[in-house]
Amino acid sequence: MQWLRPKSLSGLMLFGLGLLALPLMFAIITAALQIRTLATTGQKIVIAGVTSARASQQLFSQIASLERTARLYDVLNDPESRTLYEQEDQALASTRAKLYVNATRATRQTLMELARLQADIRASVLTTAANNGAAETARLSKQFATLYSLVDKVADESNQQIDAEVASLQRQTDRARTRLFLDAAGLLPITMIEIIILTLMVGRPLRQIDRAIDEIGHGSISHPISVKGPHDLKRLGAQLEWLRLRLVEVAQERNRFLRHMSHELKTPLANIREGTELLMDGAVGELDPAQREVTAILRENGIKLQRMIENLLSFSAWQTSSVGLETSEFRLRPVVKQVLENQQLTLLSQRVRLDVQVEDVTLVADRSKIRLILENLVSNAVKYSPKGGTIHIKAATSSSSLVMDVADNGPGIPKEDRDHVFEAFYTGRAAKSTAVKGTGIGLSVVLEFVAAHGGTVQIMDGEYPGAHFRIRMPINLARGGRPGDSPQRRTQAHAA
Repeated sequence: MQWLRPKSLSGLMLFGLGLLALPLMFAIITAALQIRTLATTGQKIVIAGVTSARASQQLFSQIASLERTARLYDVLNDPESRTLYEQEDQALASTRAKLYVNATRATRQTLMELARLQADIRASVLTTAANNGAAETARLSKQFATLYSLVDKVADESNQQIDAEVASLQRQTDRARTRLFLDAAGLLPITMIEIIILTLMVGRPLRQIDRAIDEIGHGSISHPISVKGPHDLKRLGAQLEWLRLRLVEVAQERNRFLRHMSHELKTPLANIREGTELLMDGAVGELDPAQREVTAILRENGIKLQRMIENLLSFSAWQTSSVGLETSEFRLRPVVKQVLENQQLTLLSQRVRLDVQVEDVTLVADRSKIRLILENLVSNAVKYSPKGGTIHIKAATSSSSLVMDVADNGPGIPKEDRDHVFEAFYTGRAAKSTAVKGTGIGLSVVLEFVAAHGGTVQIMDGEYPGAHFRIRMPINLARGGRPGDSPQRRTQAHAA
């Protein structure tokens, strides 16, 4: 019985498919034969019924025509009327012969009686002289009446024959249905046993592999991977475990590099900003307008660098320790005001107008992370807005959710970049043409923090000419949020 336990997945799958195919093929062949038999019988019944009905109708019309021709010949007694009568008589005989082929014994006897009566009528019509008087006319009328009654009898017997054949087909159909049901009932336990065996041998390791791939794909690489089953599935599990360990090492190296680089940059940047502030305050002498403009540019870019470093540190801390949310109750408008004040110099230098429509909503969320979300979205909008453009910031409530929109009048997000803009360190094609390049983690931080609040980020189309981001998240995180959801599962980027 060793052949019943294949060691490889391919052998096991072929074995299982073979077992499942046998009862299925048996059921299909049996059903096909039954359906073919029933279809053939039904086709014969339909053809016979249609032929019989048409022939019966022809008999009635031909007898009526024959009677008219006979009376015409009885009056005129000319060769033309005689020829017409003979043609009608021959047509009636031909239709009667068609019915005789597929008729039952009783119907054939009736048709023979009809043939004899037709011969009597023919002899009576063709051998008597014209205008034989009322007696002969009455006798002819009686013979045609008898002929009509025989045709009625033929029609009734044909209908009875069709009804009998239909009833027989119904019985055959019932027997075929019962047989197919019994075959299916007998094959069902066999199939279920085969499925259970195949599931036990293949389903469990496949579920383990699927769960491991899902965890790796969503960034959860802390659980060891162990797969039990056929040899090649176990080997695949070992490769996934090696991949998980390698991803852990890479993630640790990346986060360590980000932390060290960010901390190393913060000290000289703080000195640069302090020196710039001293220059702006006139600590080393009053600055002329040109010098003040250059100093303002240094100050503005120092703030940008500080924000980038804060994003790097926030991203590294989030990826490393998955810190939780520090929730508190706060109003949204002051947070928006603080973000816009931090961006004031950049907004003035770019001559960007603001369209702010923010409801005074009270949130239960992480205030610092909501601020970083807005700062990154507004900074992104300022970066891509043309001089003299407009940035739209809107926030409103919908049921128990907060809907925030941040949009600009820039070039928008190309279709080919939409699947990647939320990836860390992805700057996109449009960013390559800008004067100031970012780290590529601003939108990644937005996604991480929105997902942590149980919300979603959407890229909208149609309402504004540029990039349009829409955030939906619970107003009260304690009731409606699900912190910690994977961002890959909660992100939607589409044309709405």
